Amino acid sequence: MIKKLLAITALSLSLFSQEIELSGTVISDNEKVISSRNMGFVKNVYVSEGSFVKKGELLYEIDSSNMDSNKKEILLNLQIQQNQLNNIQTNYNRYKRLYAQDLVPKYDVEQLELNLMNTKNMIAITNAKLKEINTQYDYLKIKAPNDGLVIKKSIKAGEMAMPSVPAIILSDLTSLKIKTDISESNLNSVKVGDDVKVSIPSINFETNGKIESIIPNVNTTTHSFTLKISFNKGDKTIYPGMYSKLLLDIK
Repeated sequence: MIKKLLAITALSLSLFSQEIELSGTVISDNEKVISSRNMGFVKNVYVSEGSFVKKGELLYEIDSSNMDSNKKEILLNLQIQQNQLNNIQTNYNRYKRLYAQDLVPKYDVEQLELNLMNTKNMIAITNAKLKEINTQYDYLKIKAPNDGLVIKKSIKAGEMAMPSVPAIILSDLTSLKIKTDISESNLNSVKVGDDVKVSIPSINFETNGKIESIIPNVNTTTHSFTLKISFNKGDKTIYPGMYSKLLLDIK
């Protein structure tokens, strides 16, 4: 009697459950669009599309000629100001001695004291500019923010790099997901956490995955929603853009 009941239950469940197959694409959940903070001519590009890079590795470098000129001017101004400070300090010390002997008016000493303070302030401002430009030199060397694969390179040596204009796209291969679309009619049959059977035919790879997120942005043309699937890639080498097949149970 129990076996018969279990068989009936299993049959009932099968009548209300079916698998649907979806097509998906492997994506990186950590894709970085890299650009420079400074405008300037590209001096060297050290990577190409398809290059694997490590965190901190130099990707490309911007020519420093303009910055070199600015730094040279700042250093020259700093030297002039330092010479002025030395002269004012010498005169100030001398006038203080003379004032102590009532040989010069107090006004002259106060003026030199004011000049001394103003020159010190000017030197502090110039030193701040020097510190800032030295910091800017670091931004001329654009480095990888993490390990990854260069999937797009939009710059060449000799071209002008512009701030915020994409130069390189870096894809993190340790943060791979699968993106797919599901029809509006099937949306209520799936939920976050549901198991998914994943296969990537091009490398003859099968694994298990789960629905990580359901993006509630309906495509008004296809009336479909986007699913993001996390999966276990093991030690397989998998790249963004690979085609995948997904099997989901819907009830």
